Amino acid sequence: MNNQVLQGTALRYFLEVVRAGSITEAAERLDVAPSAVSRQIARLERELNTLLFERRARGMALNAAGEVLAAHARRMQQDVDRVAGDIMALRGLRQGKVRLVSTEGYAYDFLPSLIASFRENYAGIRFSLDVCSQQEIPRRVRDGEADIGLTLSLTSERDIRVELRTPAPVLAVMSREHPFASKRSLSLSQLAAYPLALPGHDSTLRQLFDISCSRQQLRCEPVFVSQHIDALISFARAGGGVAFCGELAIRGRLGGGGIIAIPLRDREMNERHFEVQTLAGRILPDACKAFLAHVRDGVRGK
Repeated sequence: MNNQVLQGTALRYFLEVVRAGSITEAAERLDVAPSAVSRQIARLERELNTLLFERRARGMALNAAGEVLAAHARRMQQDVDRVAGDIMALRGLRQGKVRLVSTEGYAYDFLPSLIASFRENYAGIRFSLDVCSQQEIPRRVRDGEADIGLTLSLTSERDIRVELRTPAPVLAVMSREHPFASKRSLSLSQLAAYPLALPGHDSTLRQLFDISCSRQQLRCEPVFVSQHIDALISFARAGGGVAFCGELAIRGRLGGGGIIAIPLRDREMNERHFEVQTLAGRILPDACKAFLAHVRDGVRGK
């Protein structure tokens, strides 16, 4: 086997096909002809003497050999990124890029505020932030599409290092004019008679809510369902009912925001954890390490 095939253009094109799921889409992202991508994939398969993809009607999916090569390719790319970061670190952390992925709740205020305050000291560090579902975040970190993931978790994930884990209890969010606004704590049974705003069934918050209601035999049908936390909070602020959220996601909106957040006594609503995730075994670039420290301080309110 020609070991040079495991470097350079062929491997870069291969990874793009993995991300895109098809040769045509990968070619568009790479700004090359589909035939060029096909040739590089064929070259890899010829040199390795094995197929790397299952060809399907709607694209291409990795087979077992392809998964092994993809893991190798991602490690190589991460090593390149780390070396580049180490070289930049010799110049005093003046350059670098941090790729973030988070759930929507942390993308509205918490993360943008942390990025802005971090760049007051490290103006040369650039950031990207993608928003996706809780289930998608560990996959993006594992696949090397993000350096740091911020999410809510109920269980551990394979190949993921948890850099920070802290309780993220669910709070009841309501207008300051709500009848319960002066309460120090509440239960779902108290809120069941009021209009409720909830996320969809794929969120950990909704799952815990449904479990708690089932255990207590409560009928709590939401009047408003949305995957967008901004919409739910705005509904509560307008006096439409009660929404639910974690403290970090809503921290910047409390105070002068016309809303109040009250702890819940129900056991299930206190079982979530906020996690900061990175890839297990990976040596992070210095820019990522520095931002992780900044996130830790931000969570603690420093």
